Amino acid sequence: MLRALSAAGADFLLVGAYAMAAHGVPRATGDLDIWVRPARDNAARVLRALATFGAPLGDLTAADLATPGTVFQLGLAPRRIDILTAIDGVTFETAWRRRVRGHLDDVNVPVIGRTELLRNKRVLGRPKDLVDIGLLARRPARKKRPPRRPRSRR
Repeated sequence: MLRALSAAGADFLLVGAYAMAAHGVPRATGDLDIWVRPARDNAARVLRALATFGAPLGDLTAADLATPGTVFQLGLAPRRIDILTAIDGVTFETAWRRRVRGHLDDVNVPVIGRTELLRNKRVLGRPKDLVDIGLLARRPARKKRPPRRPRSRR
């Protein structure tokens, strides 16, 4: 699914437990949470990616994927994929600007940033989110590395 979204040029962010792992705190989960930008042009790309992936679309439309609050689920736990058009406490635009890069199944993927992930977890406030906050808070933030300077060839 990640490969199909990337190939379609869709704007999406990895959130949830897989985002926790990308920030250095792996934990068990029953699903892969993918947050997509709820905009008409992006929704068309997401719908195309879902079709390419072979998802049973039923009556899902691009309009659904452009509407904040839509959740589209494919499969069953522990391999379920949740396509989300909104998460609590964070706007997509803010999260997109502050995204980090992760790597999953040989695909480079955009991941929600640490600050936005913590904010989402605080707003949700479920017992597992409170545990996640504690684990993530104890983990030092990844330092951003400066861009590599090209080596001169002599």
